[in-house]
Amino acid sequence: MSETEKLRIDKYLWAIRLFKTRSLATDACKAGRVKLNGQNIKASAIVKIGDVYQVSKGIEKKVIEVVEFSYNRTDSPTALTKYKDLTPVEETHAFKSAFHAPTLKRDRGTGRPTKKDRRETDDLLGGIFEEE
Repeated sequence: MSETEKLRIDKYLWAIRLFKTRSLATDACKAGRVKLNGQNIKASAIVKIGDVYQVSKGIEKKVIEVVEFSYNRTDSPTALTKYKDLTPVEETHAFKSAFHAPTLKRDRGTGRPTKKDRRETDDLLGGIFEEE
């Protein structure tokens, strides 16, 4: 491998648009949210074609396989061709969001809820959050 063919994992994750900035990708590596074969890796780790990475972003977890190198950030359709998404359906954000309970929003400036408001909310939710 020549010097020009080496590609850091933080730059690759930024180039394939998994992270908005390269520094966010670097921070994710430092925090242990990017793994290769279950092992935390440094931001300076060299990417190889065929490597399978586990990347965590908030509640979203992705499993990607490197298909092709990408040295520069490109448009989204092109970036999608640079890796293969191996994430199980159960781990995808769309699957998880289908099971999240809806959150209740209060109008801005209405203040803190009263006991009566709380009881009404509990009745509406059917006691989902009651302790046993």
